[in-house]
Amino acid sequence: MPIRIAIPEPTSRDPEYNTRSLPPYIAALQACGAIPTLVPLHERQDRVAQLLAGTQGVLLPGSRFDVDPERYGDSRIPECGPSDPERAAVDELLLQDAFNLHKPILAICHGMQTLNVWLNGTLIQHLPAVSSVDHAPGRDVIDAHLIQIEEGSMLQLLNDKGEATDFVNSSHHQAIARLGDRLTASAVSGEDGVIEAVEIDALGQFVLGVQWHPERTFAAKPLSRAIFKSFVDAASRWQPAPSTVAEAAR
Repeated sequence: MPIRIAIPEPTSRDPEYNTRSLPPYIAALQACGAIPTLVPLHERQDRVAQLLAGTQGVLLPGSRFDVDPERYGDSRIPECGPSDPERAAVDELLLQDAFNLHKPILAICHGMQTLNVWLNGTLIQHLPAVSSVDHAPGRDVIDAHLIQIEEGSMLQLLNDKGEATDFVNSSHHQAIARLGDRLTASAVSGEDGVIEAVEIDALGQFVLGVQWHPERTFAAKPLSRAIFKSFVDAASRWQPAPSTVAEAAR
């Protein structure tokens, strides 16, 4: 049976960004044996539901837009960028489907921030300009900064030889402030403590969010490959609950 992963278009308003950013996600999924199912951001909800019915996992990619601070009860500051309501609406549909059916979730950069807010967490709207870590050094910087990985976390198990540190790329100006419900921080930036990865281990469901971009370093980094492989492996094992099958047959 083909392993199909739902992935929304990164933005509803910037085709050039979509054209540039989507191929690495698609290539990483395909290298791990999965078939990406692209979810357009201007489809009707019933059409999105039809697309999701044939998928076994959800990947929330990055975006050049920010999460609307109204979604976590905050007032917008000048440094906060514009939001993308169409992307937010589709992300909510995908997250609802994944959590209802316990499908695996991989959330990257903006996707991790969306996951956190959807689970009632909050965000730092703009990281301090003066910091020991540059969180947005450019797309071509592979080793932007060091992360400290939580001992015993799923992320540590995925890292080569179980190492508790690694270098990652970085391309963001927002970050997690208060963790969402059930999420635990599985990695932080080594120098300034910014949350770099989150996961849920208590549900028997693969849920992993990373603030960096493993799709861009898939060929170069063992951890990047391990993240995608473990996600696709979890999707290959996913089975709908008997009650879900019964409902679908009605």
